[in-house]
Amino acid sequence: MTAVLVDDEQLALEELSFLLDSFPEIEVVGQAVDGPSALERIEAIEPDIVFLDVQMPGLNGLGVVRELLARGARLPHIVFATAFDQYAVEAFEVNAADYLLKPVDKGRLGQSIKRARELLRSPRHESERMAHLLARMQDGTAPPTKVLVRSGTRMVLVDAADVIFATVKSGAVRIIATDLDGFSNYKTLDDLQSTLGDRLFWRAHRSYLVNIDRIEEVIPWFKSSYHLRMKGKPQVEIPVSRAQTKRLRELFRL
Repeated sequence: MTAVLVDDEQLALEELSFLLDSFPEIEVVGQAVDGPSALERIEAIEPDIVFLDVQMPGLNGLGVVRELLARGARLPHIVFATAFDQYAVEAFEVNAADYLLKPVDKGRLGQSIKRARELLRSPRHESERMAHLLARMQDGTAPPTKVLVRSGTRMVLVDAADVIFATVKSGAVRIIATDLDGFSNYKTLDDLQSTLGDRLFWRAHRSYLVNIDRIEEVIPWFKSSYHLRMKGKPQVEIPVSRAQTKRLRELFRL
């Protein structure tokens, strides 16, 4: 089976290529470091399998699939790679699309290769499956875009994108947004995160849920730990727990 590897991080490409050397049934015939070059390689080579990074600047993995469908190109078996994006993983599972969590586990990689081999022997429905996946990523099953915040006597609907971070104060979930500081009706940060989803919000510390897009600066701290300086006034620094340091490095390629 021929394979093309797509990832914007060179080390990730090298690691995946190294792991695939252990599978003689796979022949890596091309690599790409961004969406446009991935389209070029896939259309020119027409591989059996594409290992496709989801999170790439510009044209991401889903954008690559969308463009291939729009062009009517032959769609290979797609194996998505994602760094703990739980919402994306759920969407992949619902649509029976294959995926790998980063860092890639060799055993899980073997399962993907076995599944690809079985699917390539049967009638192909890859285009239909990918079309369903893209639709789900855009339809009403996406996480809510607003959250209710109580500030004094006001109850304000705040866009999720405007939430900078949430924390726990006096047993209540406090939300700090661009123009508002108040409390939600959620009992725990876990409850809030399960509603907002993991795509934009990250539990950097057991006491803090942060909006990834609102992180302004990553500050090295004591004993290989980090703090996050959040956008907004006044600026706030939030600690990253040791358990989440690995996730931080994956998010920002530290």
